[in-house]
Order: sequence, then structure tokens, then C-alpha cells
Amino acid sequence: MPESSQPENQARLRRSSELIGRHHSQLLIIDVQKKLMPVIHNADRIEAAIILLLDAAAALGVPVIVSEQYPKGLGATVDTIAQHPSPKQSFEKLRFSAAEGFQALCTPGSAISAVDRRDQVVIVGIEAHICVLQTAMDLLAEGYRVFVVDDAVSSRRKSDRRAAMNRLRDSGAVICTAESVAFEWCEKAGTDEFRVISRLVR
Repeated sequence: MPESSQPENQARLRRSSELIGRHHSQLLIIDVQKKLMPVIHNADRIEAAIILLLDAAAALGVPVIVSEQYPKGLGATVDTIAQHPSPKQSFEKLRFSAAEGFQALCTPGSAISAVDRRDQVVIVGIEAHICVLQTAMDLLAEGYRVFVVDDAVSSRRKSDRRAAMNRLRDSGAVICTAESVAFEWCEKAGTDEFRVISRLVR
């Protein structure tokens, strides 16, 4: 193959729809709240992975939505997320599923509009077997592509988390990791954005 043909072929390459695109996705953070996190399995690891994705979303222009389950009783979102400088929208809920509130923020005319064609939802948060699972199931039913970040979701019990991840995979959600999401958003090396993402995962 002549050397001159390689860049041309690369330019024609169509990116797989199975990959997470920064222009087609949003990050949904579910119920990472002050009275819940102390009892969550591997809470520190979960919080660190969510912060990594918040940093990546801020660097790459990915919209962020944050839900809170009955904050009067369960407390506000933890400070590391609530005070993170990335732009984000938040809403309170009583339903375990965050899908209804999420969709209300993604209607035409909102900051994250349906006309942006953001049909991919990257989900992180707690608890895996309750609010994360119900949200993912409802969004799948609405036609979204749902990506659940394995190292950024958890429950109080490991067994509940494990059952939830198996059920989500069986139901059509894609299970991924925080680092894989960040690099799929980034897409290529040799840019200032790549250097930012590389520093985040060191």
C-alpha cells in the first residue's frame, strides 16, 4: 500500500456507533450523597472514578447531570462532586429511577437539547441494584444507548452490585470502565485534550 494512501483511508474511516462519543453522550451521576456513601462498598474507589469522569467531561465538553434521592433525608451530593468546577445540572427525585428527571433536562430548548442528538448516557453512582439499575432500564426502554461504568457504581453489599451488573448487561446496557470512557471521549492522541486525559489516569 503506498504511504500516501494511508491518511486518506484513515480520513474515510467511520467511527463505530458502539463507541462512546463526546458529542453524542452525557454523564449521569446518580445519588452520590453524604448519608449514603459511608455505607457503600468501595466508596473511595467509586468516588475517585466519578471525579476522573467529571474532569474528563469538563475537558471535553460533555454535559453532566446529577440526581439526588430525597436529599432532605439522605443528604446533599458529596462535596467533591457538588463543588467540582465542571458545568452540571442537578435535580431532586423521589422515584428510584432518575430517568424522568433526566429526560426533563434533555427536552428541546433546554441546555442539553434533544436536537444535540445525545442518545448515549454514561451512568455512574449508587446504588447499583436500585437507582442505577432502574434508571438504566427506563432509559433503555426510551431508546437511549446506556453505558454503565463498572468501577464507578456500587451498592452497600457486593452481592447486590454483582447481581445488578449481570442483569444490566443481560438487558442491553454496555458495561465499561471510567478510563475507557475518558479515552473514547478523547478519541485520539497528540492533542492538548489527550494530554489532559493522560494526566488524569496516571
